[in-house]
Amino acid sequence: MPPAITDVAGLLVGHAQNDELLTGVTVVLTPEGAVGGVDVRGGAPGTRETDLLDPTAMVQQVHAVALCGGSAVGLAAAGGVVDWLREHGHGFDTPFARIPIVPGAVIFDLGIGQAGFPDATMGRAACEAAGNSVAEGCVGVGIGATVGKVLGIGGAMKGGVGSWSERLPDGTTVGALVVVNAYGDVWAEHGPILAGARDENQLVDTMQLLRQPALQAAFRGSVSAKGVGQNTTLAVIATDATLTKAEASKIAQMAQDGLARTIRPVHTPFDGDTVFALATGKRPAQHPLIIGALAADVLARAVERAVQSAVGLGGLPAARDLPPRE
Repeated sequence: MPPAITDVAGLLVGHAQNDELLTGVTVVLTPEGAVGGVDVRGGAPGTRETDLLDPTAMVQQVHAVALCGGSAVGLAAAGGVVDWLREHGHGFDTPFARIPIVPGAVIFDLGIGQAGFPDATMGRAACEAAGNSVAEGCVGVGIGATVGKVLGIGGAMKGGVGSWSERLPDGTTVGALVVVNAYGDVWAEHGPILAGARDENQLVDTMQLLRQPALQAAFRGSVSAKGVGQNTTLAVIATDATLTKAEASKIAQMAQDGLARTIRPVHTPFDGDTVFALATGKRPAQHPLIIGALAADVLARAVERAVQSAVGLGGLPAARDLPPRE
């Protein structure tokens, strides 16, 4: 099995999806609790419980992160994750009940498949499917993910879920899981465009198109330009090192560089790009500079794997169906 985020001790990953609606949920479970942080860079985020991850907030640990399709409606799936955790005795201990803490975020995947949204039942199913391996590509939250939408959904390609991890010499592990549903194109970090906008069956460079006066004119004073509201890349960075909430948020911030290396353009007004960071504390503290630098590397690799693992769905081709564009 390839390296994945579940190489980090204390984590499980589960997927659930509807193959007709082409929408789904992916959950990263930390049943014993993990210190959490978050960094939101996109201009159109859809999130829950992210304020609680602020270092000044009281609760110190989270018990899962839910990544959901269905735009804002899909946040309902996180309720199923909460219910599953509560029924299994996991959560923040209060004098009255255990309250699971489940931050989450959504992608907009309504452009392909039939109209429909993830719900609490799907969130629960993702928890029940969670294990130590990570399926990649068009699974879970990635089943309806697409990339390269500057020419509209008809000129896009399939995105998906990817994961990767690396281990430091002292044994500390840093892993990433990402769902790539970007407005921009996905590039190999040191190579060509892997997937993105198409003119018929030829890959085009979104950055070159954005330099053209005709396309610039289409954006002036308009919120109805092609590709608007059809995006968002979400990621979870995890480590078994011991970190504070402030350090976890800094690592989420540094990890965003992995998106910038592989998605062009990224953090646009039409994307809700959000990176969560989790520290399970199974190993001694490690300097956040080292964890954060490695986090960007593993996230970049996970982005590449997301599109390389995808398959054609909903009438859109995947990277494996077209040659890369230099």
